[in-house]
Amino acid sequence: MDASYLFAQNFLNTKFEDLPAEVVAETRNQVLDFIGVALGGSDKSAAREIRQLYNDWGGKPHATVIGWGDELPAAHAAQVNATQGHSLDYDDVHEAATMHPGVVTITTALAIGEYLGGISGRDFIQAVAVGGDMISRLGLATRPGKSIHPFGWHFTTLGGFMVSAAVAGKLLGLDADGIVSAIGIGYHQCSGNGQAVTDGVLTKRMGPGFAVCGGIKAAFLAKMGVTGARGAIEGEKGFYRVYHGGDYSPERLTGELGKRWESANISIKPYPSCRGTHPFIDAAEQIRREHPFTPEEIEKIDIFCGKGTLGLLCEPFEAKIRPRNPVDAQFSVPWGVAVSLTRGRPGLGDYTDEAIADGAVLAAAAKIEVTNDPALDGTGLEPATVEVALRGGRRLSAHVELATGSPGNMLSYDDVVEKFRGCLSAAGRRLPDEKADGLVEFVRSLESAGDVRELFKCAVF
Repeated sequence: MDASYLFAQNFLNTKFEDLPAEVVAETRNQVLDFIGVALGGSDKSAAREIRQLYNDWGGKPHATVIGWGDELPAAHAAQVNATQGHSLDYDDVHEAATMHPGVVTITTALAIGEYLGGISGRDFIQAVAVGGDMISRLGLATRPGKSIHPFGWHFTTLGGFMVSAAVAGKLLGLDADGIVSAIGIGYHQCSGNGQAVTDGVLTKRMGPGFAVCGGIKAAFLAKMGVTGARGAIEGEKGFYRVYHGGDYSPERLTGELGKRWESANISIKPYPSCRGTHPFIDAAEQIRREHPFTPEEIEKIDIFCGKGTLGLLCEPFEAKIRPRNPVDAQFSVPWGVAVSLTRGRPGLGDYTDEAIADGAVLAAAAKIEVTNDPALDGTGLEPATVEVALRGGRRLSAHVELATGSPGNMLSYDDVVEKFRGCLSAAGRRLPDEKADGLVEFVRSLESAGDVRELFKCAVF
């Protein structure tokens, strides 16, 4: 039996009461975090253009665009919301799976919930949590023991088509065969590549939006009777054989399905950049806190990293120490370390067109040397070592294995509230304080909500 059937049955068989408390709590964190980063990214390039395009095209007003309040067809609203939520590269992540679950699951569930005329907070949490588990398992099962970065896929986009289709299919009331067809129709669209990161272009921000738009359309087509591949995931020409050469772990994919919840292991980002940069920023922050010095005292900065980090976040080296645009900066270990050592804890203001021209940060970045340490090679979030040589011969160092926000070092709801309020400062327009407070309290008790559409009373400027 193909895994798509097992995932479909898991969506249908799992009740809210079956979800462990830590899964419900982490899902609440995800939702508030996503609303915050979507508001913060609401006027950013790529999000701005896709919103304008769909407003120009028009269509039935099924669902709402976060922040702006535009009413668009469900698939289009979800695509705009996903693009806004991914624009800052500040959205949640499952580190070991190399997936951003919330940008796929939350946007899909919100759009379908509105299309249906409302769903309860419990049903919303169930769909998001089961979808988060599915997308995380898709990533965890892929090429076990290997870094996925050299193979060129953008995992969230690639897997997002099928997961969005499954989430939407569940909420639309499809039976198991219908959800399997929705997954199959989603699979027929699967795409998403890492060249956008290499080239530092805006399509990196748009990938998850393409996925949820395609996934939602897949579910509606399945509901209308269109059939999709039955072996979409493990078939002879299914996802793992076509996209990954058959290199996957069935046990990681569906082992203990409904019992082991990977949605409990989704991390909230403390810094607005690719998650792979965070252990290095943590290390730089540790050095700066424990050993005060001025940027002018820095003679050299040595960064030691794993092979996956080197290829994705340190090359091409010139673009990483002198970013051509904010996307380069978001995907640069050297930039994050240089910001931390010169300006302090990196925030949204450190990844703008103005910030990447900062002379002090560029001067520090020019003193960086990056070396691959095979001892740091891994398959998920790789550890970090940073060493700083100062005038006078002092040499400072820090090593980080468990980044802030990782399982075992997770952010609390209050931590997420603080991040949420910080995201609002980057939004295109100001969200009134009473609406911000309303969102915080609504999500805090999300499982008690009678209708998740109430959220939009506070999520619109």
